[in-house]
Amino acid sequence: MPRRTVFALMAALAAVAVLVATAIFVGTGRGEGDLGAGSRGHRGPATPASAGGWVGSWSASPAAAEPDTTDGYAGMSIRNVVHLSVGGSSARIHLSNLYGSRPLDITHASLAVAAAPGTPGAAAGTMRRLTFDDGTAVTIPAGQAVMSDPVRLNIPDAADLLVTTYSPTPSGSVTYHPHARQTSYLAHGNRAADTMGAAYTEQSPYWRYLTAVDVWSKDATGAVAVLGDSITDGISSTAGTNRRWPDFLARRLREEPGAPRYGVLNQGISGNRVLSSGRNFPPDNPSALGRFDRDVLSRTGVKVVIIELGVNDILRNPHVTDPDEIVSGLRTLTRQAHARGLRVIGATLMPFEGHRGFTPELNAVREGVNAQIRSGKVFDSVVDFDAALRDPAHPLRLLPAYDSGDHLHPSDEGYAAMARSLNLRQLQGVPTAAL
Repeated sequence: MPRRTVFALMAALAAVAVLVATAIFVGTGRGEGDLGAGSRGHRGPATPASAGGWVGSWSASPAAAEPDTTDGYAGMSIRNVVHLSVGGSSARIHLSNLYGSRPLDITHASLAVAAAPGTPGAAAGTMRRLTFDDGTAVTIPAGQAVMSDPVRLNIPDAADLLVTTYSPTPSGSVTYHPHARQTSYLAHGNRAADTMGAAYTEQSPYWRYLTAVDVWSKDATGAVAVLGDSITDGISSTAGTNRRWPDFLARRLREEPGAPRYGVLNQGISGNRVLSSGRNFPPDNPSALGRFDRDVLSRTGVKVVIIELGVNDILRNPHVTDPDEIVSGLRTLTRQAHARGLRVIGATLMPFEGHRGFTPELNAVREGVNAQIRSGKVFDSVVDFDAALRDPAHPLRLLPAYDSGDHLHPSDEGYAAMARSLNLRQLQGVPTAAL
């Protein structure tokens, strides 16, 4: 055989070997742990190569346009402080311009573990610059959302994370979550890479633009999404202490032997209702029916849903006085979750006698909703918050130790009791309710 032919044959065999090796590498790197929608389907250099998968560790629902922010926060850095439920070896974030009136230009975004809980300084060696489709800047059209590329970073369970965005130009109304019960920070100029936190002199009780943090975990196998109102939002919990009832649930899932290893996603919005949304477009405080797909079904790794809703449909104008209307909406949510193969746990509505909105007629609506929930024909299983928090001597009222003082929202102790009342075995299994 001529030497030239031999060399050509050897080159062809080498090329085939490279192709086979590449196919094996790509094939083992995707599947359940794939980057998912929004990543353009490519495997970036920061994508974890080890076993594991993406799960939601923290989330907050966009609730409205922040008042008096027609120009956004041009020329300022926004450092959101968020408390994760589970840790991992990599992370990615989700940003929303849902309520924006013009495109949002973010030229620098970063992520770091906080040096101390609730503070704007970063732990040594944890600051990471975020990219979006491999670019360091991203433009989010009005009404849209984006997901960052993943970055490698070892993040402990229950860590406080600093997520910073900088926009140099006016961006229109700011998409925010108003009742964070957590202090975040602002600084003038591009301080997204600052690790010391000294420039972050302005404090804020809001989360802006940031709607979720996912982690790559070898331990967590999914997430539980909690859809709720101000009670789930934790509006009466002690600020900065992570004592909302989903926080207590996350602690149980981390610490109790045999508990499912799930992240917890708090999708509570204060004042939220099952049936009705607020004004404007997109609507402020969108109804549970209107936001269920975006805030729950589309979140990363959700395996089970807990629904704590209905009291605002009763208490807020226009009052819903027919229990069947509220229950019909709750059943619709359950059916939508079942279509995605998700199990649904529903909560009974807690008592509110003594609250300024209480009337015997409205309480009768609450009891009518609870009777149908307890019948087992609305959700796959029930967590009876009413029974867990009511005063046995005055069952139309919260137990004083569990009452924040307004006779509607729980205290920190009440939130802990809510989390304790959930049977963790209910978080596992397949949908069973016959609706």
